Amino acid sequence: MGNYKIAVMEGDGIGPEIVRETIKVLNAVHSIVEGLHLEFRYFPVGLAGYESKGSTLPNETIEGLKNCHAGILGPVTTHIYETTDPNMINPSGALRKKFDLYANIRPAKNYVGVNTRYENVDLVIVRENTEGMYSDRNLYFGSGEFMPDPDTVLSLRVVTRKASERLAKVGFELANTRRKSVTLVHKMNVLRKGCGLFYDSCKSVGSEYKDVSIRDYHVDAFALYLVQKPEVFDVVVTTNMFGDILSDQAAGLVGGLGLAPGLNLGDHFMIAQATHGSAPDIAGKNIANPVAEILSAKMMLEWLGIRNNDQSALDAALLIQKAVEEAFKQNLKTPDLGGSLSTDQYGDSLVKELEKLVLQKQ
Repeated sequence: MGNYKIAVMEGDGIGPEIVRETIKVLNAVHSIVEGLHLEFRYFPVGLAGYESKGSTLPNETIEGLKNCHAGILGPVTTHIYETTDPNMINPSGALRKKFDLYANIRPAKNYVGVNTRYENVDLVIVRENTEGMYSDRNLYFGSGEFMPDPDTVLSLRVVTRKASERLAKVGFELANTRRKSVTLVHKMNVLRKGCGLFYDSCKSVGSEYKDVSIRDYHVDAFALYLVQKPEVFDVVVTTNMFGDILSDQAAGLVGGLGLAPGLNLGDHFMIAQATHGSAPDIAGKNIANPVAEILSAKMMLEWLGIRNNDQSALDAALLIQKAVEEAFKQNLKTPDLGGSLSTDQYGDSLVKELEKLVLQKQ
C-alpha cells in the first residue's frame, strides 16, 4: 500500500512541541524510505479546539479522522476542563470509544545510554481501553459515576466477554512475535465476577496459542514482581485501570514517562499517543522530551505495515527505532534524561541519525 493519510491532533501543553518533532521525523522517513507516502491532515482538539470550534473534540475532527488511516494525538490537559460544560470532554477517552480503539499497547524497554536501576527490561502492557472503571467510556450514554446524595459517589465498572477476548487476542498475537509469554493481571480474589470474566475470557483465547505460555497474578502481587524482577515479563494483558497504573510504573523502571510510547489500536483505526501528560509547567520552554511521542508514531507505522503487508512502513518503523537507540548511545538527550538538547534540537539530531543509518546501508 504505502500511501497513508495521518490525522494530526496537537493537543495541549507540550503537545504541539512534541508532535511537531514527531512530524519532523516522519517527514524524514517519508523522504528516505522508498514506497512510503505520508499525508498529514491537521485537526483541532483540546483547548485549541474549544477556542476555535467550541468543543475540545469538534465534530469536524471526528469526521476528518474517518477519512484517515491513523492518527497522532498529543497530550491533553483534561484536569482543567470544566466538568459541567458538555463541550469540554476528554478527547482521548472519547476518541477511544468513538473509533473502538480497544487495545492500548504500552511498551517499556531499556536503552543503552539511559541510566536506570534495571537492565534487560523489555515488556509490553496490553491494556483494555474502552470499558472498566473509567466513567467517560463505560456507558453508551451518560457517565459511569453517580451521586445519590452530596456525600456519596458510586462508580460503575464494566467488564464484557467481547472486550476481554479481543484484547487477549491482540496480546497473544503480539507474544507470538516476541518471547511467547503472556501474563494476565487481575484482582479475581476480590472482584470475583468482573475479573473472573476477564480471566476466563483471556484463558479461553490463550488456549488457541499452544506455543505461548500463560501465567497470572493478582494486581498487587504483580506490582511487587514488576519492581523485583521486571526482566522476566514479556506481554502483560490486563484491564483498563490496572493497565493505566502499571504502565506508568513500568515506565519508571526504564527512564520515565518521556520514554513511554503508546498506541490505541482498533480493528479499523489506530491513534499514536504517548503515555505521559501535557506538562503545562514546561509548555513553550522547548525542553520537553519528544521521544515517547516519536516512538508512538513508530508503533503506528509498525502496525500499519503489519496490517497492510507493507514493507515500506515496517522499514520506516525500524529506522526510527534504530535512530532513537543510536541517539541515546551518543548521549543525545533532553534535560529530563540528563542531556542538554532542546526539544527541536533532539528532533534535528534524530533526523541526522536517520540519514546516517541510510548511508550506512548503501
